[in-house]
Amino acid sequence: MKKIAIIGQGYVGLPLAIEFSLHFPVIGFDINQERVNELNAGKDRTLEADLEKLKKGLKLAEETNFEKGYKSSHSLDELGAAQIYIVTVPTPIDRYNSPDLIPLLKASEMLGKVISPGDIVIYESTVFPGCTEEDCVPILERFSGLKLNQDFFVGYSPERIVPGDKVNTLTTIKKVTSGSTVEIAEEIDLLYKTIIKAGTHKAPNIKVAEASKAIENAQRDVNISFVNELALIFDRVGIDTNDVLEAAGTKFNFLKYKPGLVGGHCISVDPYYLAHKATQLGYHPNVILSGRRVNDSVAEFIASKVIKLMIKKDIVVSNANALILGVTFKENCPDVRNTKVVDVYRELNEYGVAVDIYDPWADIEEVKHEYNVDILSALESGKTYDAIVLAVSHTEFLTMDLARLRNEKSVVFDIKACLDRNLVDARL
Repeated sequence: MKKIAIIGQGYVGLPLAIEFSLHFPVIGFDINQERVNELNAGKDRTLEADLEKLKKGLKLAEETNFEKGYKSSHSLDELGAAQIYIVTVPTPIDRYNSPDLIPLLKASEMLGKVISPGDIVIYESTVFPGCTEEDCVPILERFSGLKLNQDFFVGYSPERIVPGDKVNTLTTIKKVTSGSTVEIAEEIDLLYKTIIKAGTHKAPNIKVAEASKAIENAQRDVNISFVNELALIFDRVGIDTNDVLEAAGTKFNFLKYKPGLVGGHCISVDPYYLAHKATQLGYHPNVILSGRRVNDSVAEFIASKVIKLMIKKDIVVSNANALILGVTFKENCPDVRNTKVVDVYRELNEYGVAVDIYDPWADIEEVKHEYNVDILSALESGKTYDAIVLAVSHTEFLTMDLARLRNEKSVVFDIKACLDRNLVDARL
């Protein structure tokens, strides 16, 4: 039985490793020793893992002498014992919104040093069409001394993990697969079929599989940008965007997207990968980039709206205090990657407002490391705020008594439109 090594044990790699470990021997490789120790102890800070399955995989590895099961490692020697490598490292964007391929290329360099003839390298990280064959394969060849489709093979199967979603999980979402030859594409497809209950879709080639991932999220981004632009328009008209959407949604074919902050590791990132490739080929993607511009402007609009509401209530803005409830990029999830709530925080700071952030789901140290922002570990008893912004609809916030956080003039802005409208001054 072939041994599988999964590079990166985060939101994507860990659930994948756990599912495969019930059928194959799986090495969950991660460069973070603390993370490796945590996983081998059966714990997961991302809250994405099925802990019972994780413990089952760890136990299987012990009971079968690693003929099946899971173990986490950061050892290159152990990594080199695998025959199938699946890369799930992050592919973010840089400060100029250009693809940051450093983690992906470093992972390819590392694998180039350990792969052997006959091995298969499968990429799951989000990329632009052509990246696997044009950027990753040359590195694999250079550091291994092997030749693609002669000595080793590659595939691409885009991840479709939805952080925080306990219904649409890895095994219940159909998986797109592809390979560098017809035979390898079939082998990779059969490999994923062992764990994906929803089935697989074998793409005709790697570029098609790569492009499918990019447009999945670009489509959502453009659709959300449309309703965000509507929110900007209807604010000027003086009507509630959510009321308009409720009315329009009575038609059978209306797509009821809601306005909001568009952050996270996919929707706000993937369109830039597609735009990057288009630009390389001499085409300027007007629709994709215009959608990005609208969505990136929402944080500024929210902060400006809060300030205007404060002024209307004769609240002195300079040195006023505000509370933002939530900093993760979505509800009931600890994921703070590329959260746009921080942009609202910074915009309010620019107006001279002292801002507290409270989020029971977020890791305080991670937020500090990623954004250099300190968040509260708990709400201070008796403290009230001039402005309160509900940014993330965590379950804890839906039943929170906001009255104890308000003073006589407080402004309450509901970004998620999830609170009783009688309790808020405005919503997105």
